[in-house]
Amino acid sequence: MTQINVGLIMNGVTGRMGTNQHLIRSIVAIRNQGGVKLPNGDVIMPDPVLVGRQEHKLKALAEAHGIGRWTTNLDECLADPRNLIYFDAQITNFRADSIRKAIAAGKHIYCEKPTASTFEESMELARLASRAGVKNGVVQDKLFLPGLLKMKRLVDSGFFGQILSVRMEFGYWVFEGDWQPGQRPSWNYRKEDGGGIITDMFAHWRYVLDNLFGNVRSVSCLGVTHVPKRWDENGEEYAATADDAAYAIFELDGGIVVQANSSWTVRVNREDLLVIQVDGTEGSAVAGLRDCKTQHRINTCKPVWNPDIPNPFDFRAQWEEVPDNQLFDNGFKVQWELFLKHVIVDTPFPWDLLEGAKGTQLSELALQSWEERRWVDVPELNIQEERRHATAAPAAK
Repeated sequence: MTQINVGLIMNGVTGRMGTNQHLIRSIVAIRNQGGVKLPNGDVIMPDPVLVGRQEHKLKALAEAHGIGRWTTNLDECLADPRNLIYFDAQITNFRADSIRKAIAAGKHIYCEKPTASTFEESMELARLASRAGVKNGVVQDKLFLPGLLKMKRLVDSGFFGQILSVRMEFGYWVFEGDWQPGQRPSWNYRKEDGGGIITDMFAHWRYVLDNLFGNVRSVSCLGVTHVPKRWDENGEEYAATADDAAYAIFELDGGIVVQANSSWTVRVNREDLLVIQVDGTEGSAVAGLRDCKTQHRINTCKPVWNPDIPNPFDFRAQWEEVPDNQLFDNGFKVQWELFLKHVIVDTPFPWDLLEGAKGTQLSELALQSWEERRWVDVPELNIQEERRHATAAPAAK
């Protein structure tokens, strides 16, 4: 057995998502399990270096999790030949410039989404990476949620017959920060800092819809800033300039209609923070983050509208749980393991920067729909043609 040590630059992991999901539950967990095992018995062992702007946070985080390398000097990390991969979990406005530098340094790229502030910039990064010959990937964690994996199993089995519609409810109440600290960072609510629920969440909805149900063809969206002022991490009041809720309709291939509500200003009265219901001619299913329930056409009750008598049906009791049938690991960790294997032994990894750019595209078009108060078509992005064209183009200087 050979241990393959992979230097890994982790930029922006002092933030909530970077610390919890990417560092602790992914990279530290992979190290603690003894690395990523390959079919030939070799093991990939990530060797992270934590990068950020605040020394005290980096030092504390590294010491807490047994990580020997941390620095505030990104250029130094990029110049170190033992670092093969650059990972970015910074706020969106900082991401593109750092990724450009990492590509120029010949590092393989893995990053959070949105990959950039605009679709044009997201495409530029994808093309730069392709021309430089570096492997690249984008976090698309919700594809690995147990509930959505079960939903995908139903889709692939033909359970639904013809899929007619999808209903998505996402969100929870994010405290304003005055009498109780907010559970999301304050920049999320400032448009000038890259905040906004459309920019944040529609990148997720794009890959979920494309991969589970069909390509997104058009969008109609209304964004709202329901809470006009909030308080930041220092207790200072600020104006909330970004949308904190979005109400959208998407049209997919085959005429499938998707209704998607996304909100940080809703109190949860459903079984999970994300609930997706799919209705088809043969059956329906409802998935949360971990669970999924079905109702086949032969088990569908026949209610009649009659508000003059008590409801005779316990509707929720009529659904059946989809069994696990497999072990489910943390979705972020699963995708990290796949990317590490992609870099070292070239196993397939379809979720690249071009796929990430599709999410930024949908966010931009949804914002356009809101501004112009109309339906907007989603132009098809020919991924295969883009990859061929980018590979054939001369390398960027």
